[in-house]
Amino acid sequence: MHLLSFDFGTGGVRAGVFDLETRSMIAMEEAKYDTVYPRAGWAEQDPLQWSSALRQAGRAAIKAAGIKRIDAVCAATTASTVAVCKRDGTPIRPALLWMDCRAESESRETANVKNPVMRFCGGSDAVEWLVPKAMWLKRNQPEIWHDADVICEALDYVNFDLTGKWVASRMNAACKWNYDSDAHNFVPEIYAELGISDLTERLPQEVIAVGGAIGEMSAEMAADLGLENRPLVAQGGIDAHIGMLGADVVSPGGMLFIGGTSVVQLTQLAQETDVSGFWGPYPNALSDGDWLVECGQVSAGSILNWLAHTIFGLDEKGHAELIQEVVETPSRAEGLLALDYWMGNRTPLRDGALRGTMTGLTLGHGRSDLYAACVDSIALGSANVLRVLAERGVEIDRVVMAGGIVKNAAWMQATVDAIGRPVDVAEQDNLSLVGACVCAATALGVFDNLKEAAKHCASPTRQILPNAERTNWYNKTLPLYCEATEALTPVMHHLAKVQSGNAV
Repeated sequence: MHLLSFDFGTGGVRAGVFDLETRSMIAMEEAKYDTVYPRAGWAEQDPLQWSSALRQAGRAAIKAAGIKRIDAVCAATTASTVAVCKRDGTPIRPALLWMDCRAESESRETANVKNPVMRFCGGSDAVEWLVPKAMWLKRNQPEIWHDADVICEALDYVNFDLTGKWVASRMNAACKWNYDSDAHNFVPEIYAELGISDLTERLPQEVIAVGGAIGEMSAEMAADLGLENRPLVAQGGIDAHIGMLGADVVSPGGMLFIGGTSVVQLTQLAQETDVSGFWGPYPNALSDGDWLVECGQVSAGSILNWLAHTIFGLDEKGHAELIQEVVETPSRAEGLLALDYWMGNRTPLRDGALRGTMTGLTLGHGRSDLYAACVDSIALGSANVLRVLAERGVEIDRVVMAGGIVKNAAWMQATVDAIGRPVDVAEQDNLSLVGACVCAATALGVFDNLKEAAKHCASPTRQILPNAERTNWYNKTLPLYCEATEALTPVMHHLAKVQSGNAV
């Protein structure tokens, strides 16, 4: 039995073919698409490029696997990448990428809504999410809003491309749309209070749980992918969240740590708990009866790539050599302190107007020192997430790490040292692809539920231990990181206003 999965990331889509009998990914291919940054804090993509990349990567993976038939397909995508379309799927403007933070003031307004469902997101929506972005669109591009038949997530657009059906994932709706996943209903009162009462009619109306069946792939798509059959399309969800299935950390106590362009830390609770500063807990978002908690950092690997390629002008070989320099002298940035808020803070501060900083610079510092300081800042941000979770009473007994961080030895070891605990590193570098296959297998009825399927399909891991000396340094530096953040917040807020053109 063969399953096809797609993982739509920030820079491109990966396609994987999974052999359910051997529990292995037998082929993986990738296709790129572009991101445009019209102004500071804005980021956009063309949904038509997603469609083209899906076909390119999908065809290549199926060909590499040497097969002509696929039993089921599932996609995972970035969350809060918002597409604006006509009913036939034609985009009427570029999609607002997840990291786009133009809706900062709108996100702050959501904190004024006093609806019980708002407790699932900690009382307000992040600047990245669909609802603040919809508010911004209606206010600033009313002609686009008027012409839009569908406002949706990238996942919904991809599933429409696969099947010709507009459906929503219960995960995305619960985590990003203020959908009541406990009562299984939209909450139009929230949208009305925010001035977007007509958003409900523009959202996909059928909400399907992760691992549920959407329907048969369209004949046109099957032909485009070179298939002899029309496989079942299963409902997926947010890329990192679906990775929990690929890591088999679905049960409470486990945490998935995915480091890539951004960092996402995910865990589940057995019952509703106050997790102020984080997103959630969301009931039934991933699996029935569990409460999903989402933590993370907006900028991570993106900072390191920006520094190495855009600022230092290095190619991939030069970047690898720079990483090795830092690995060999991990303490080289002591005396420097960077704050990892290039595109704001996701958790635990939930402040999209924070900005990146670096202090302690002298003329004696070089590129390796600056790079190491940024590595440390990202690691400190991760340590701060786990520190605040512990303060909220959330116990984590196992951390599984995956993503691009695994390919950056300096960043990976710094993170393990900063959080000060053993970490299991997934041998499969894309858990979202594996997790999407878990969803596909569940939709086919091969397994009774997602947890059973995850245990069968999950990636093997290897363990990395923290360096006690470096852990001690991070423990001593974390209070300084927090102190600097508090002290510089007014300055960063002012600069963010200047960048957005709203400074007085």
